[in-house]
Amino acid sequence: MTSLTYALERLGIGSQPNAVWIGGSGAVGSGDELRSRSPIDGSVLATFASATSADVPAVLTASIEAFRTWRTVPGPQRGEFVRRVGNRFREFKDDLASVISWEAGKITQEALGEVQEVIDICDFAVGLSRQLHGLTITSERPQHRLSEQWHPLGPVGVITAFNFPMAVWAWNAALAWVCGDPVVWKPSEKTPLCAIACQAIVAGVLKEMPNVPPGVSTLIVGGRDVGESLSVAPELPLISATGSTAMGRAVAESVATRLGRSLLELGGNNGMIVAPSADLDLTIRAIVFSAVGTCGQRCTTLRRLIVHESLADDVVKRLRSIYDRLPIGNPLEQGTLIGPLIDEQASSAMHLALIRAKVEGGRVHGGERLQEGVPSGGVYVRPALVEIPTGDGIVQQETFAPILYVLRYKTFEEAIAIHNDVPQGLASSIMTSDMREAERFCAAAGSDCGIVNVNVGPSGAEIGGAFGGEKATGGGRESGSDSWKAYMRRATNTINYSTELPLAQGIRFDI
Repeated sequence: MTSLTYALERLGIGSQPNAVWIGGSGAVGSGDELRSRSPIDGSVLATFASATSADVPAVLTASIEAFRTWRTVPGPQRGEFVRRVGNRFREFKDDLASVISWEAGKITQEALGEVQEVIDICDFAVGLSRQLHGLTITSERPQHRLSEQWHPLGPVGVITAFNFPMAVWAWNAALAWVCGDPVVWKPSEKTPLCAIACQAIVAGVLKEMPNVPPGVSTLIVGGRDVGESLSVAPELPLISATGSTAMGRAVAESVATRLGRSLLELGGNNGMIVAPSADLDLTIRAIVFSAVGTCGQRCTTLRRLIVHESLADDVVKRLRSIYDRLPIGNPLEQGTLIGPLIDEQASSAMHLALIRAKVEGGRVHGGERLQEGVPSGGVYVRPALVEIPTGDGIVQQETFAPILYVLRYKTFEEAIAIHNDVPQGLASSIMTSDMREAERFCAAAGSDCGIVNVNVGPSGAEIGGAFGGEKATGGGRESGSDSWKAYMRRATNTINYSTELPLAQGIRFDI
């Protein structure tokens, strides 16, 4: 893993980066000082003036201007731009992963995996650029053709969270670009260098392709007021927002007021059912990564383990043994599997959740703050296992930390009921060797989530499938499958190639 200073130098980022970017041109923000701190040791990585709502009009104007040109560029040419972006991410993969590790606290393997996800979605989008398609529909009128066309929608506002500071932007940006839409990005204030690094990559490609308008990629690093300004801006027909359910609800209300579109990726309270026929060795491995990876700070993190009563004691015993020896510490060091929480606020939320779990009858194993053997200044915790008698109370809430609640069930119907009895509906899984149980879990009366897995943990997803969830998760879909349709507008065309003018539904209107 390269040092942060070397990585930033290679990416062309100075010690005082700008908060506002239009293509490769940066501008100083009009707001207060923003300090990027590393969760590894609390050190200050960069200091610069943040943007405010006063800086928003400039990026909107640039995006609108870019859209007038970009929407008329053929899809495969837009794909060439994305192809080059993906290749530059390949070239600077190690450097970008270093920035992620230093600023988001991910272990090296997960940071490299996130950059690879950016590369993968670029590859996906390049292929998609030649496959944006509509339908030809049989007309009820003779010598008429009915068809659909998909057109660029307009500039897209993208609001992202700290935990996947590059990948979620790329899910949106790569698809938006090939669909003909510029992107206005408002990243988390906790990971501004990750966003500036991505913008630097794009800027390098823009230099190679002078015919691409710089406003196809703009960045504005600021606080809540910036996000609110983007949400109410009529210039952005689509707002894609990733974060808490509360944040998503506020964004949705603002966008709905102006009859815009929202694409929401919000809270997850993900469950796994462990059936009597489960392969326990496979199950334990799936549980551990899903529950403690990224220190429990994934929207797909496993938070509720629903285990058949005949297996529960054995599963808890195995997990406790593994949890006690998990290597926790500096994510830059080889062999570390769990890095730090993002900040003190996350630690406080975890602490309060465990206190409440105890009050509600939970038996807590682990969860303590670590002070020895870890870098000072960072927030390091031991993952917690909580045996709890009911799925009510604290179990209904998503705590963005490594807490795994263990619940017992007797019948399969009870397991499904427990699994679905939370407000969120993002990712789910079942560990079973029973084909009927697996199929029932995937069926209409099974999991109510947007992601449903069999013999795979809920955490993580391939870019080829649409990513997103139901209920309080927001209903949005990003990444693969036909998620591209969110970034386009549909036109239904009727072409009359006859010399007559028959009306639909057989209506006669003689004049």
